[in-house]
Amino acid sequence: MDEDTFKGGVLPAGKRSDEQIINVSDTDNSPDTRFNTKFESRPSPPPDDVFTYRRLRRIIGILGISLPIVLVLFSIILYTQPGIQPSISDYYYTHLREIFTGTLCGVGLFMICYKGHNNPVIWKNDNFLTNLAGVMALGVAFFPTFPGDKGEKIFTLVASNAAWLGWLHYSFAAVLFISFSILAINVFTIGQKNDPTLPKSWMNENNIYRFCGYSILVFIAMIALSMKVKLFKDSTLVFEALSLFGFGTAWLIKGRILGDKGKVGEKIYKERNLKE
Repeated sequence: MDEDTFKGGVLPAGKRSDEQIINVSDTDNSPDTRFNTKFESRPSPPPDDVFTYRRLRRIIGILGISLPIVLVLFSIILYTQPGIQPSISDYYYTHLREIFTGTLCGVGLFMICYKGHNNPVIWKNDNFLTNLAGVMALGVAFFPTFPGDKGEKIFTLVASNAAWLGWLHYSFAAVLFISFSILAINVFTIGQKNDPTLPKSWMNENNIYRFCGYSILVFIAMIALSMKVKLFKDSTLVFEALSLFGFGTAWLIKGRILGDKGKVGEKIYKERNLKE
């Protein structure tokens, strides 16, 4: 669901179209002008649903960006042991497990509740991709990675320390990040309103979405590589964090976290929205 859903449709109760707004000019009380009416075209305020979806997108973006930051900061500030973990998934076996699983469950539930557009092309189907990402996020939370010590594994849904459960965790994580990437590249770039009178800008939202989406794919590849060859200290953690930053940035921009008035609206969203 996006702002464009209401374009050309029926306005919700209580909303007025541009043609319904009439201003009476009373600045001149002369007989010739005092009864003249002046019709002005003013943009109708967006429906309440638009603001609800923008808030939901912002929450999803904030959760994605904040997860690695909170885990690392709390590892440094609150606890001396076990310290910074080699990956975000390894935080499941620390004091910060609730933050790890809680944030993933939050993202998963928000993604499932997010009602997007249906599209016959599967990689452009907003509704399918957000539901898929939501289920994968829950899978990552409920099926943890390999523990450092199998004898100390904390069980969730399956009371087993079989190796395939760890690989299941990585499979959920891979599909999750790929879904994030496809959403940014193929879904978020649909339906942008272009004002031909505005100059092109490299800050255009579609450029940001594509940059975030392709960055996620690159970082996924680097995560796989770092699991085989240790590139540098905490390389897996760094690439996972960067992937989440790309995901979160795309959702924050889609949620118009910076607003859409004035220069921001012109450069990012190619819209001429006057400041109130």
